Amino acid sequence: MNIPKMMILFRVILVPIFLILTYFLGQSAAPILLILMYLGLISDILDGVIARKNNISTAALRRMDSQADMLFWLSLGICTYWLYPELIRENRNSVIAILAMEAACYLISIFRFGKETCTHAFLSKMWGLSLLAAFTALLGFNHAGVPFAIAIGLGLISHIDRILITILLPVWEHDIPSAYHAWMRRKGKSFKKHDLLNG
Repeated sequence: MNIPKMMILFRVILVPIFLILTYFLGQSAAPILLILMYLGLISDILDGVIARKNNISTAALRRMDSQADMLFWLSLGICTYWLYPELIRENRNSVIAILAMEAACYLISIFRFGKETCTHAFLSKMWGLSLLAAFTALLGFNHAGVPFAIAIGLGLISHIDRILITILLPVWEHDIPSAYHAWMRRKGKSFKKHDLLNG
């Protein structure tokens, strides 16, 4: 039984569940979304830990994990827009900028390497935590404020880092902690990937 893969599939299954609950229940779905969001985050942390302990942390598994994360957070963003459209519209330029940069990450990677990006970079991890705080504030308290602003700021910075990683890498590789580490790869230098950065 491949437990990490099951945990990844759990997050993928949550995507239509998020959308269906929000569509049919409206704001009544918000508490359920919050609970499922935290369960999804726990699964995201554990799948990498378990995969490494069992020596099954393959490139294919990491790619699947990366795509599941993207769908997971994107679906939560769509649900939040359905529930609180004004909060999102007030910050639409920043949201559009992040979506455009996400698309750029994929397009540049596909153009250069023929496959999607899968960096699992440190700043992306920090952005994920900021998204957790932002969606907690949005869905739990109908409030954007500081958590949302921090998520937007970290989102922009982390996407710049991912784009630089993709440009600097000489060949496609998963689990690159930062643009600096991609530059090291370009120079033929090695580095140790820390377990906490590869969850």
